[in-house]
Amino acid sequence: MRIHEREPGDVDRLRKLIRSERGAKQRDRFRAALWAIQGQEKLQIAEKLGIAKSTAENWVYAYRDGGVEALYPKKPPGGRPKLTAAEEEAFRQRMLAGPRPEDGVCALRALDAVRILEVEFGQSYTRAGVYDLLHRLGLSCLSPRPRHEKNDPEAMEQFKRDAPPFSSKCGASTRTRRSVSS
Repeated sequence: MRIHEREPGDVDRLRKLIRSERGAKQRDRFRAALWAIQGQEKLQIAEKLGIAKSTAENWVYAYRDGGVEALYPKKPPGGRPKLTAAEEEAFRQRMLAGPRPEDGVCALRALDAVRILEVEFGQSYTRAGVYDLLHRLGLSCLSPRPRHEKNDPEAMEQFKRDAPPFSSKCGASTRTRRSVSS
């Protein structure tokens, strides 16, 4: 394999990365690139690392085409989201608006979010999936204790003002004898 240093100093950089890398597979990727730069053939590299010849070739060509950064594995793309960006924003606004009378609750919980997604958006989510979605949308699944719909803060303040104070006119202690244990 005719591989040359892509950037000046890559050999030293690869040596440092090999020494500091804790993951065996990632360390092998760096070694394959280093050995290829040093002139070893892909069959030799594959035998030394105990991998298939095609794997060694893929790692070396990744270095050749993209440099040291190309030796790091790419994050898998994951599944396609169930909701579009517009639907996610609509769901976010729905959750921020709070419960509606037809919801029959005073605070929305995860199971309520599952039901809303099913009924209003036509998507089936698990409770864990709802927690992930809420987190992704910047919403917390924790909320303070909900207030009852008949809660009246003004009436509570009025009660605090008008309630009789606690009585401090308590007589002296009624104890007449000393404790037997002392």
